[in-house]
Amino acid sequence: MTRCVISTNPQTKAFPAWNSQEVQMAESQKTEQEVATTSTPDNGRNPFLKAARSVLLAAIGAAALGKEEIEAIVNRLVERGEIAEKDGRELINELVERRKKDVSRLGDRLEDSTGMLEQRVEAVLERMNVPTKKDVENLSRKISALSKKVDELTKKMES
Repeated sequence: MTRCVISTNPQTKAFPAWNSQEVQMAESQKTEQEVATTSTPDNGRNPFLKAARSVLLAAIGAAALGKEEIEAIVNRLVERGEIAEKDGRELINELVERRKKDVSRLGDRLEDSTGMLEQRVEAVLERMNVPTKKDVENLSRKISALSKKVDELTKKMES
């Protein structure tokens, strides 16, 4: 991709026909292009996002053909005489079974992906020293215990 650099310095008059509006339009187009190229979700860098995307697309494809739709397609083939009725029933059963297996596999892949995501999030949070829910609960209990002790000590001091 080639880029044209436009000088916005008013002292240089290299492009006298270009007014400031045209320069601003060119700059805004450049920033829109930069946003469009940098805001793609995975940019080919994150393998987890690629895997999640492929699982999602496969799930959509598997769910797209329901049993009724499969039966309708096969029944049309039988009506046209392209396949025998017995073969049609076998084809319906085969496709439905294949779909069930695909959905089952997708569920397994989704569970695996979810587990991977949870592990990675935990690792990132640990690296950033972000406290877990357990850590916060432990600190809350300790603060409550210390507050009680302070209250007891202040009562003893007052008496």
